[in-house]
Parts: sequence; structure tokens; C-alpha cells
Amino acid sequence: MIYLDTSLLVAALTNEARTEEVQSWLAAQAAGDLFISDWVITEFSAALSLKLRIGHLESRDRARVLSMFNSLVEDSLTVLPVARIDYHTAARFADVSSTGLRAGDALHLAVANRYGACLHALDKVLTEAALELGVAAELL
Repeated sequence: MIYLDTSLLVAALTNEARTEEVQSWLAAQAAGDLFISDWVITEFSAALSLKLRIGHLESRDRARVLSMFNSLVEDSLTVLPVARIDYHTAARFADVSSTGLRAGDALHLAVANRYGACLHALDKVLTEAALELGVAAELL
């Protein structure tokens, strides 16, 4: 069970340094093994809005990328709901100050942990924090 961090999906669907690598990696995965949470959907939209504000994405491209994302979610990803317990677990994870976790990343870890998924991300701080907290994670 592979839980995809938002960073992977943003890299796969927008023009970033590792886009080709991430696209190849995703294509090699079995669709039934790929999971995200409802939180990823929120974060993905926020990431596109940020790219638009700082000029790394045009409005027409944002709409196209969002459409591709929605198709990917519908066709290839299983969306895991975020439960109340996940927020409490995320708070507990965020309490470990040595990890440097941000709130949203702590929530990703909480969801992945509850479902027994291995988080895959491009974020080294996130994957190191996951391992410190006993959550399975792999840095791509």
C-alpha cells in the first residue's frame, strides 16, 4: 500500500526538475496500490494556486493540470478519508519537535500510519520524520 505525498503528484503533473522521473516511477506502480487522502486533494489545489501566484504556472495550465489530477484520482488512486483520530495523531507527531514536521505533513503521516501504508515523497525532512516516528516511508 503506497501513500503518495502531494509533492510527488505536483512533480508528476507540473513542470519540475524531477517530473520525468516521477512520471516513470508512477507508471511502474500498480494502480490498485496507490493511495492518497482527502488532505492530498486540498494540498494539491493549494500547491497549484501557489505556482500560479508566483508565476510558475499560467491560469490555463492550472485548469489543465487540475483536470489531469482529477482524472488520475478517479482512474488510478484510492482516496482515504481523514478521520478525527488522524488529527489527534498528527498533533502527537507534531509534538516531537526534533522532526521539524509541519501540520500538513504530520497529517499525511497520521493517515498513512492508520492505514498501514508506506508514505512515498520527494521531501527528505518528511521521510526522515516518518522514520523517526515509526511510520513507513521512502524518499523517491
